[in-house]
Amino acid sequence: MTAQPIPAAPDLDLLPSDVETDLRRSVRAVLAKTCPTEALVALADGTDEVSGPAWSALAHDLGLAALLVPEEHGGAGAGPREAAVVAEECGRACAPVPFLTSAVLATSLLVRLGAAEPLARLAEGTTAALVVPAGTGSVGAWARRAGVEVSGGRLVGEVRGVVGLPADLLLVPVPGPDGAALHMVPVDADGVTVSTHTSLDATRPVSDVRLDLEAGTPLATGDRVTAALDHALATAAGVLAAEQAGLAAWCLEQTVAHLSERRQFGRVVGGFQALKHRLADLYAEVGQASAVAAHAAAALAGETDVPVSVAVAQAFCSEVAVHAAEEAVQLHGGLGMTWESPVHLRLKRAKADHVLLGSPDAHRDALARLVDLPAPTPEAG
Repeated sequence: MTAQPIPAAPDLDLLPSDVETDLRRSVRAVLAKTCPTEALVALADGTDEVSGPAWSALAHDLGLAALLVPEEHGGAGAGPREAAVVAEECGRACAPVPFLTSAVLATSLLVRLGAAEPLARLAEGTTAALVVPAGTGSVGAWARRAGVEVSGGRLVGEVRGVVGLPADLLLVPVPGPDGAALHMVPVDADGVTVSTHTSLDATRPVSDVRLDLEAGTPLATGDRVTAALDHALATAAGVLAAEQAGLAAWCLEQTVAHLSERRQFGRVVGGFQALKHRLADLYAEVGQASAVAAHAAAALAGETDVPVSVAVAQAFCSEVAVHAAEEAVQLHGGLGMTWESPVHLRLKRAKADHVLLGSPDAHRDALARLVDLPAPTPEAG
């Protein structure tokens, strides 16, 4: 039997537009002012003087809370490529802002459902968090890990490890025998308890959410909720790849700068052949991660080959970000090991992002299924 030819991959333009270049410049300038290292370090001690001003500058001064909100709902009507640019800069700055969780994940979900009133509120700067456990990334995974149900007309349950709080609104998906339902709950409503606990990455808190209140009328029900959730999680995973690529690029740049100045045995450390090899390998990885993340954003924008592009991006960029941060810590020597070091902050963000929307292994498994790659055959004993 003649093998069927593999369809050609779509031709995507990965070069940044003038709009994306200007957006990057503006976001980088704002984050440089609002996210100093000392303020980020203080988050681990419970002192937060950075997240509010940083989000206000992004959401209101630059209007990025409304970036993905359609124009008819008061937004900018931009797409995943622009969101990826912002996320990349947030990754570089290790910004403690809810851009990914609210302006991308929650907004993408509401856009897909056509929820006009909540979208108008998000465009004005209201924040929302999707109540699913961290690590939920694969198609259908949210339903398997849902901890909330409707019982006796009440919304009851607990979801642990929710990322994106504090927020103004909770978007609560509830699976059921007649299909999924999405409820919107104000975070300050009676019957809502949010417990934030210590997490590896202090710039992105993790919380447990307990609900026991009247269910009310859901925003949407049925298969459209399931499809919208899967689309929103895929969009967020693709944009997260850009954040990881930005973090890795920052680590490489800072490490090269440090090794170009640090001297030992009468010469610049960066001149040692072994370190040159490590930096060259890292340079290649970071460049590849940037290209893979850009491809995922372009695929999302064109809604072409999205599942494969996002799975590849997350499987690759998650590990590159961790490797780049680990190399930065090691090659900064004792300075990199200190709690106050900016590279130490990036290592914790990279490790947390590594599993935020599904682990690399989970995305590789998804990719294998998508391209019909059979599992390896166990060797005969």
